[in-house]
Amino acid sequence: MRRGISWPALWLAIIGFGILYVPVVVMVVYSFNASRLVSVWAGFSTRWYGELMQNDQVLSALAKSLWVAVNAATLSTIFGVLIALAFVRYGNFRFRLLLSALASTPLVMPEVVTGLSLLLLFIAMEGFFGWPAGRGIDTIIIAHTTFGMCFAAVVVQSRLRDFDMSIEEAASDLGATQPYIFFSITLPIIAPAVVAAWLLAFTLSFDDLVIASFVSGPGSSTLPIVVFSKVRLGVTPEINALATIMIALVAASVIAASVIIYRNATGRAVAEEKGSQP
Repeated sequence: MRRGISWPALWLAIIGFGILYVPVVVMVVYSFNASRLVSVWAGFSTRWYGELMQNDQVLSALAKSLWVAVNAATLSTIFGVLIALAFVRYGNFRFRLLLSALASTPLVMPEVVTGLSLLLLFIAMEGFFGWPAGRGIDTIIIAHTTFGMCFAAVVVQSRLRDFDMSIEEAASDLGATQPYIFFSITLPIIAPAVVAAWLLAFTLSFDDLVIASFVSGPGSSTLPIVVFSKVRLGVTPEINALATIMIALVAASVIAASVIIYRNATGRAVAEEKGSQP
């Protein structure tokens, strides 16, 4: 039986998506505004994109954010994989319970608490060991790795729970050692989860403001810190242009990923259909 359109549900969906995307569309439109006042439309212009490309402060903050995000995501993924392996495969129930509590605490802890605790830790380390000498890019990477690896561990752990251990057992029976088994068999199989964990950690690091504001120092302001400092004095068209470029890059990445997934799924379906034919 074919059901008709539920108009109340449709209107609720339109209202919900409108609340989410109408402000984004308005921001994109006003990034092409010729006026410096973001609330007054003065004609179409790409002037602010040109000025954004000449803004050394924003470009420097963007480069620092990318550098921090790439390093923090890589370290978070490495530690996340190790935590997931230890939680799923090794130790008794009490060890797993303790590890789960330690790994899950940063997920629910307020970012203000995390940032303040890390700041106090770095101050204490500087007093005892002389490192780090002040706050900077290194402390931001360490801080982002601390909470990013917890998210990465959750993503990888969900994949390892469904992993077929008989594959590794067969390789072990054939004489393969554990490092070779992990890098040649386990890692390629869980690679999609590892990539997803890296992307999640990268996004969390690139988008972080609260923790970075605690552990950053002079000359190490990331892009969210710079944007927040500018927004407090009023939104400028340059910030709208920057946000529009980021939206365009994210949208292009999502579309490209969707096309690749669709083509791979179509190719597998065609191959299976050909294989099933006599």
